[in-house]
Amino acid sequence: MHASVSVIIPCYRCADTIQRAIDSVLAQTLQPKEVLLIDDYSDDEEKTLRVLHHIQATVKAIEIKIIQLEKNCGPGSARNAGWEDATQRYLAFLDADDSWHPKKLEIQYQWMLKHADSVLSGHPSRKVSEFSELPVLPESLISQRVNKYKLLITNCFPTRSVMLRRDLSFRFLPEKRYAEDYLLWLSIVLNSRPAHVLNMPMAYTYKQEFGDGGLTGDLWKTQKGVIDTFQRIYNAGLISRLVFIFISSFSYLKYSRRWVLIKWRIKKES
Repeated sequence: MHASVSVIIPCYRCADTIQRAIDSVLAQTLQPKEVLLIDDYSDDEEKTLRVLHHIQATVKAIEIKIIQLEKNCGPGSARNAGWEDATQRYLAFLDADDSWHPKKLEIQYQWMLKHADSVLSGHPSRKVSEFSELPVLPESLISQRVNKYKLLITNCFPTRSVMLRRDLSFRFLPEKRYAEDYLLWLSIVLNSRPAHVLNMPMAYTYKQEFGDGGLTGDLWKTQKGVIDTFQRIYNAGLISRLVFIFISSFSYLKYSRRWVLIKWRIKKES
């Protein structure tokens, strides 16, 4: 039995980590119908592509599709490409250097089926080490609808945690590389589409959320991406000027705090 879920994984120079992500999908107690691997024009002499084709050739339990982009467009555009080619009722996003709890799809998919009014759901994510035990899940599943003010203050939907309906008309903004996921979640919620957070920490990253490599490693570019996101939803008439000024100012306070934490972390490790 498979869940009617298409898993979308953007892949860019990920030959060393993609197998771990795929293994976490294969370990699901309720497996997805298909996995779409989108090679975002990896410039590593086809090392990533060779690994992706090896996975496709060896995995039999789940249909593996590989999509090759003709230029590097960023994770949002890569996810859009997978979205357009997906065939299942729901989409679940996973990054090539992250992983899931074995019960993630079973719990989240069954919750989505029971709450068909919700177009998007997510859950907490945790940082783990390569060989650490996964966090223990709560005994009771609790869900909470996310209102626009909460989401404007903090992005409570890590992309690796999100499952949404494929038939949504919204998309990631093409070639936006920072806070592109946050822009999509806000566009959905600010257009009065129900979205919920589940209390289960079922997604895992192996690096710090900021200041530790990858796109979030460049803290200032990430901050500019957040401000760009706020500017776009303001220009679209989804928030007032007063709200725009408040959330922008608050985001700079968060940026300053993260900058201090990174400096403290570097000093501690030196």
